[in-house]
Order: sequence, then structure tokens, then C-alpha cells
Amino acid sequence: MTALVTGFGRFGKVERNPSALIVSDLDGARIGGHDVAGRVLPVSADATPRAVRAALDETDPTLVLLLGVAPGRAALAAERVAVNVFDFDEPDNDGALPVDVPIEVDGPAAYFATLPLRAIIEAWHEAGIPGYLSDTAGTYLCNAALYTALHATADEPLPVGFIHLPSLPDEVAGNRPPEPSMPLETQIDGVRIALEATVAALVV
Repeated sequence: MTALVTGFGRFGKVERNPSALIVSDLDGARIGGHDVAGRVLPVSADATPRAVRAALDETDPTLVLLLGVAPGRAALAAERVAVNVFDFDEPDNDGALPVDVPIEVDGPAAYFATLPLRAIIEAWHEAGIPGYLSDTAGTYLCNAALYTALHATADEPLPVGFIHLPSLPDEVAGNRPPEPSMPLETQIDGVRIALEATVAALVV
């Protein structure tokens, strides 16, 4: 059984994206009886959906956990919903700036994540890791990755979800005032816990 875990690399003012670092750390690990397959997605409206679908085809996962950084957030955020729109307030790494463009032309307006979000958040709190349920994954590429994964697996539902991560401390230390942050080690623990909580829910 395989757990697909994805992240993103550098974009905009983000030089060290914790999601890519977590993917690198966990790729090849075994968590909850699942082999972790890590993929770093392109920061591209054109390429992100194709990369998500390719990763699903390549790994044939039992569960899917997508990750991305959300500067300004102070805790891990388990996203509840993905909406069918690209609506960028900053360009992607290709320089594209789509506004009010559907991700899937004939797709539904939105999908709910299929991970056991409440169980994940409870497990975070039990471990002393700040985390919460979020109702917006935004309209940038994090949302697009989640929407694409849910759309691609709609006919044979898998546990699929997205976690937004805080910035790393060194990324924001020089800002005035500094934005919220979380150490990478804590974020890695949080992702491990999310995977374990999802596997536990599958067994029940």
C-alpha cells in the first residue's frame, strides 16, 4: 500500500518551502503500513494538474496527502474543501496569472476532502501540535492540486486531503514584524501523525 505525499518548491518570496522539504524527508519511509511516495509538484497553473494526475497514475496510492505552505498561518491547517477555479493574486513560476478560470471545465463547483479531518486534528492536539480545520484552500495552486486529486479519484474514492503549513522560522525571522512560523521538525511530525490517523481510520 502506498501513501502519495506531495509538496511544492520555491515560488514568489518563498525560498524554502516546507512542503518540499517534508516530501524529501518522508519519501521512501514506511508509515502505518504504507510506503510513502513523495512528489514535488511544479508551481504552474498549466503543469500542476497534469503532475497530480501523473503522480496518481505512477503510484496507484491507497491515500493521498497534499501539502503546501501558507505564509501567515500559525498552525497546521487541514483543508475541508477545494473549489473549481484558478484565481491568482500573484503569478505562478511561469508568469501566468489566471483569473476566474476553471480547473476542470466540466467539473463540479467543489469537492469536500475525504481524509478523516477531525481525527487528524484531534491527533495533532493530543501530540501538542497546533492545528485546525480550515474552510478555504485559497484559489492558487494548493487548491488546484487538491481539486485535481479529488476530481481524478471521484469514481473510486480514496482518502484525499490537503494540509497547509506555516512558514519556516528562518524564512520570516527578518520580517518586521515576523510572520507566524513553525519548526520543520514539528511540521514533519504533524504530517506523520496525519498519515497515521488516516490509516487508523481506514482500518476501523
